[in-house]
Amino acid sequence: MNTDIKILQDDFALFDDWEERYRYIIELGSQLAPLQADEYNESNKVQGCVSQAWLICEGNADRLILRGDSDAHIVRGLIAILLMLYSGKSAQTILALNAKDIFQQLGLGEHLTPQRSNGFYAMVDRIRSDTETFLGGCKP
Repeated sequence: MNTDIKILQDDFALFDDWEERYRYIIELGSQLAPLQADEYNESNKVQGCVSQAWLICEGNADRLILRGDSDAHIVRGLIAILLMLYSGKSAQTILALNAKDIFQQLGLGEHLTPQRSNGFYAMVDRIRSDTETFLGGCKP
């Protein structure tokens, strides 16, 4: 199992209720570095999120670095979770990872609003699409 996934599962297990987990997710988001002012643009904006969210994928197929931000605290936290899962990994690893399953394993699907869940899935789809671009549009 991916170490980052195990860390997330262990961290989530430390909390007794979802109010504490929400605070943890928000805390993760508060640790994100802001993007540069010119990076808050339409090409980096994630379509399908109710809140404004931006994702940037840089690097090469061997190692992709992801950065992101949002104007909503909980969405920033969800971005932080995605960065933990994906950033610094190879394109092949990213495309092999099923973040939607991890989302369910963490219980997020049951405890987030449908709009937040849809936004999370839109961010996953965006990351996968950007990753495929680094592979020349070829799916492994």
